[in-house]
Amino acid sequence: MDKFSFLNAIHTEFIADLYDQYLINPDSVEASWRSFFQGYDFANEKYSLSDAELQVPDNVFKEFKVIDLINGYRTRGHLFTKTNPVRARRQYTPTLEIENFGLSESDLDTVFDAGGIIGSGKNTLRNIIKHLKTIYCDSIGVEYMYIRNPEEIKWFQKQLNKNSNHPNYSVDSKKYILQKLTQAVTFENFLQTKYVGQKRFSLEGGETLIPAISSVIRNAAEIYDVDEFVLGMAHRGRLNTLTNIFRKPIRDVFSEFEGKDFEDESIDGDVKYHLGLTTSKTLKNNKELKMNLVPNPSHLETVGPIVEGIARAKIDKIYNGNNSKLLPIIVHGDAAIAGQGLVYEVTQMSKLNGYTTGGTIHIVINNQIGFTTNYLDARSSTYCTDVAKVTLSPVLHVNADDVEAVVHAIEMALDFRMQFKRDIFIDLLGYRKYGHNEGDEPRFTQPNLYKAIAKHANPRDIYAKQLIAAGVIDTAYLNDSITEFKNLLEDEYLEAKKVEKSKVREFMQDTWKDFSRHRLDAMLISEDTGYSKSKLENIAKVVSTVPKGVKFLRKAERILKDRNKMVFETNAIDWGMGETLAYGSLLQEGFDVRISGQDVERGTFSHRHAILRDEISEERINLLNTINDKQGQMYIYNSLLSEYGVLGFDYGYAMANPNTLTIWEAQFGDFSNGAQIIFDQYLSAAEDKWKLQNGIVVLLPHGYEGQGSEHSSARMERFLQLCAVDNMIVADCTTPSNFYHLLRRQMKRKYRKPLIVFTPKSLLRHPLAVSTLDDFANGSFQEVIDDTINPKNVTKLVFCTGKFYYDLLAERTNLDRNDVALVRIEQLFPLHLEKLQQIINKYPNVKNYVWAQEEPENMGAWSYMLQRFRLVNLEVASQPFYAVPAAGSSARFKRRHQRIIDNVFN
Repeated sequence: MDKFSFLNAIHTEFIADLYDQYLINPDSVEASWRSFFQGYDFANEKYSLSDAELQVPDNVFKEFKVIDLINGYRTRGHLFTKTNPVRARRQYTPTLEIENFGLSESDLDTVFDAGGIIGSGKNTLRNIIKHLKTIYCDSIGVEYMYIRNPEEIKWFQKQLNKNSNHPNYSVDSKKYILQKLTQAVTFENFLQTKYVGQKRFSLEGGETLIPAISSVIRNAAEIYDVDEFVLGMAHRGRLNTLTNIFRKPIRDVFSEFEGKDFEDESIDGDVKYHLGLTTSKTLKNNKELKMNLVPNPSHLETVGPIVEGIARAKIDKIYNGNNSKLLPIIVHGDAAIAGQGLVYEVTQMSKLNGYTTGGTIHIVINNQIGFTTNYLDARSSTYCTDVAKVTLSPVLHVNADDVEAVVHAIEMALDFRMQFKRDIFIDLLGYRKYGHNEGDEPRFTQPNLYKAIAKHANPRDIYAKQLIAAGVIDTAYLNDSITEFKNLLEDEYLEAKKVEKSKVREFMQDTWKDFSRHRLDAMLISEDTGYSKSKLENIAKVVSTVPKGVKFLRKAERILKDRNKMVFETNAIDWGMGETLAYGSLLQEGFDVRISGQDVERGTFSHRHAILRDEISEERINLLNTINDKQGQMYIYNSLLSEYGVLGFDYGYAMANPNTLTIWEAQFGDFSNGAQIIFDQYLSAAEDKWKLQNGIVVLLPHGYEGQGSEHSSARMERFLQLCAVDNMIVADCTTPSNFYHLLRRQMKRKYRKPLIVFTPKSLLRHPLAVSTLDDFANGSFQEVIDDTINPKNVTKLVFCTGKFYYDLLAERTNLDRNDVALVRIEQLFPLHLEKLQQIINKYPNVKNYVWAQEEPENMGAWSYMLQRFRLVNLEVASQPFYAVPAAGSSARFKRRHQRIIDNVFN
């Protein structure tokens, strides 16, 4: 008997399953089978598969060849699909021809058991190939075989085999899909007729997005009991989505096209295709569904991390951590998802403990062109969605002309997300009927493509023709549905003409119902931020005590002893402990605290130590979460090495959860420039554009200690330049207690503004930068701190901020000078001019008023002070103009630094 004759008696599907497991993880397969498969692979690569050396029956070898063919379609079938509606596919080799798998035409009518693997049962090779092409090479191309989880791969194969990757929708479902597609197409046609040449970023060529999103929302709510959606998308198709999915009043959209002024004089508003909306929908079963379309700027993909942050905040606060109740969806452009590095950052967040939202459905409106750039010039990867492979997320490539395939793909994506709580991507391959905006002429750069597009029928007409041919509808039904929606649009168009002004609708208005927007006068009103001394002592005791049964490192235990000593013995509380007391007091009052950023658990400068680890079990312990049973919760996460994505996430988190003190801390302050778009487009401008309040706190370590150009300046000048009338708060504190009151004030106010704080490095352990417990228990934040020397002796009044104050103070002490007063401006914006004037009036004999700063004259706060501080004529003491913030040589730095100090006292 042949050595491998036993294989004749084993079911092919069993072998195929084992072989699949072997391909994914060879070590998961029993040793003898692993040896057999290794021999098979070796023979497949080096010799003819009928090689006598292996002594395997020929019919079994042929079954293996068919299994190889099936795996070929599973892994590479997406390269040979009918997914491109207007271009010929690029050619890939090797192809899926049977000769490439050791089979020939003589095998086509041979019956193989391997057909059972794909759901076609025992069948001829000819039918097996036909079935494979139906599953893998029609309107949907599926990439999933790189996934390393066998359960997920089996899930996909089962789903694809169930209906051969082709849906069988009921008549009612087909009519519903046609209705949504008719709305999408008719809306775009109407706008093209009424507002010729106006920018609208038309969805034409990708209108199947509307029935897709509509279907996924309906299925998620009805099948999976999802309660809320958070959707982010750029410009293309946004107006269509707002109108036909989110039910934004159509006359509002038309009114925006008319270019009317906004009714709210306190905001500047934004263009129509940037605006967001929160709405709710009541389903047939009386289920209330919340839907959020997040406002966004022109900066591509910026809205992605905002969506994830909003989603996570709602999952944490509203849905008690249940990520099955909320679904995030992000709609991308093809050039943007391939070209913008932020997508990679958001993708890397997707499974991290501090940032996961239980999986996002990503939809790419693939126009095959970016502005005027051909897709071949826009990426090196095969697909625009190849970033999905970073997290081994599956991708479905779909022909945007085949609306049933599009809806089927997104329903499959929903099922996958709800089953495995992971990201999944849909590449909606269509085209863009007009230029990047409707005023562009695309034929300048793509003449042949746009000749083809001009002749191409829209998806609605293609689908209607199919339904009429199948007897599902007739022409009269189609015309009536078009006419009905057109008449609605016409009525709304006429009503819009009567509207005098446009209105910016507030986003997530229910979340913010207890907060009102405030202007500059409110920002200068003092807030009582004191807290009971006994309660502070209780917090201090908790965070300085090793819990029972826990063993910390010796150094960690020393830190706890130091905390205890500074509160209960020396009464000299440093920055780290002051920060800890701020968080503890807010937690005691029922607020939550979330901090994220690079290395924030310990703190870049080892000052925070919010998370300690048991030396034996390595369990993470946050002592601030153990104060009492009724307190809020503190969440603190070391982030991935990202600024742009993480700040965007935390900004979104703060947007959706105003009663959580949400903090992003940069590792060094100047690293914030990696997230400049979030500062420019959201923190400084969102309230004025979109009526969006946000209380995010940004901590930026800043101070000149000779560490070189990249570790000195947080680029204070850039943030101050962003300040307008009342859009944000910028502070640079010099005492732990003032920082404590600043953080508490942020949550005690009944409105929210972004807060930028330039935090110290060397001051974290400076012997003078300490506060007493009374300083924390009593009082409020001090926007300005006056000097304590005799005002009558002062002839020079020096204004400064932050750590430089202590350098000047040390020099004054050394020189024994009582004629120079040092006034600390703790809140740079808004300047409290009234308090400053009172201080100025206190010094009657001053001859010189000086602004002193560590930074070069073209940096720091000097330019800002020239613009805003007009109470007296200021001189400046600073470094001269430099291209870099600080010298790389510590010796040169010290020389320059001392020169500024000398200038102040000369």
